[in-house]
Amino acid sequence: MRDPYKILGVKRDAAADEIKAAWRNMAKAAHPDHNQGDPTATARFAEIGRAYETLKDPRKRSLFDSAVRMAEAKKQEQTIMQQRQAAREAAIRAKAAQANAERVMEELARAAQKAAAEGSKQQAGTGEAADEIVDRIFGAQARAAAGGQAQPRARQAQTQQTQNQQTQAEAGKRMDGEAAEADIKGEEEPGESAANAGANLSLPLSILTSLVRRFTGAKDTGLEKAPDEVTTATVTIDDVLKSGWITTSLPEGREIGFALPAGTTDGHEVRLKGQGFKLPGMQRGDAVVNIRIAPDPRFTVDGFDLHAVLPLSIENAVLGTEARIDGPNGPLNVTIPAWSGSDKTIRIPGQGLPREEGGRGDLVAELRIMLWEKPDDKVTDLMRSMREGLFL
Repeated sequence: MRDPYKILGVKRDAAADEIKAAWRNMAKAAHPDHNQGDPTATARFAEIGRAYETLKDPRKRSLFDSAVRMAEAKKQEQTIMQQRQAAREAAIRAKAAQANAERVMEELARAAQKAAAEGSKQQAGTGEAADEIVDRIFGAQARAAAGGQAQPRARQAQTQQTQNQQTQAEAGKRMDGEAAEADIKGEEEPGESAANAGANLSLPLSILTSLVRRFTGAKDTGLEKAPDEVTTATVTIDDVLKSGWITTSLPEGREIGFALPAGTTDGHEVRLKGQGFKLPGMQRGDAVVNIRIAPDPRFTVDGFDLHAVLPLSIENAVLGTEARIDGPNGPLNVTIPAWSGSDKTIRIPGQGLPREEGGRGDLVAELRIMLWEKPDDKVTDLMRSMREGLFL
């Protein structure tokens, strides 16, 4: 069976007389005698009857409400479990990325030490080139991505090596003494050789450092975002009207506070940036708060409108009258036109919930004709004469 409240079009906190009135109106509209050309009329009429049978009986209604609450609680529990599982998986990925970044940094440190120790060999062309270091650590694709910057430096290193070889060839043509002296003067100290090797590697290492920052999350750009934390906050109509400060708990147990923004209504979602899960090496997630408006004995909420029941006696419904109704900010005067039935509503502008673009919704007065507490013989005779055509 579908939700009986949705079938009858009433709120979950609707009173018994409101449910009965809704059933009468819908049953009358869906009666098969009035819809002889509609093959679904009988099924709809029966469904409306079953819904009313469920809601008019306090015990059946209580059982149905309890089942709905249990289902919603189970769904909320599953949502929280899914969030926690997503957070655990994200933490595992962040830990793996951090370990990979540390491995890369260790590899870079070893490469720098090796370059410094074998500076003279690298200058002679026998050491490991910077491009080879990039290929070994990150692969050829990483070097290709950084090639626009690394290749000019590699060509510069090759040019410097060629010039060094030419200098040595010219020195060989000199006399032995001059050649020896030239060799002694032209020979670089080990520290200088290591410094040159470091200079040749300085640009590739800066490229590698930039890549490492991407892996370790040193910058916010490009970081994977941690999962959002989703929770539900129950507020009152007065909280929404005053844009009050709300405090709620997240699934992990931490409390957060925020002011209700204009445009808040039942089912509204408030997203608080950067207040969700905080995991190492990841951009912090958001906190998402689903707003639920608690039942109020005065009003029911329909979008930005507030609905209130205004009871009327038979004589005031027939003749019309001036009545007072409780509004969100105090009592209001309402003019009831003559011949106003229980299906009539009176809309009072600007007495509802605040809208995001400015202004407010309306207060909708739903008229309900009420009988006197004690039967009246004259009214009874009048109704009998109107129904049976007997004029006394």
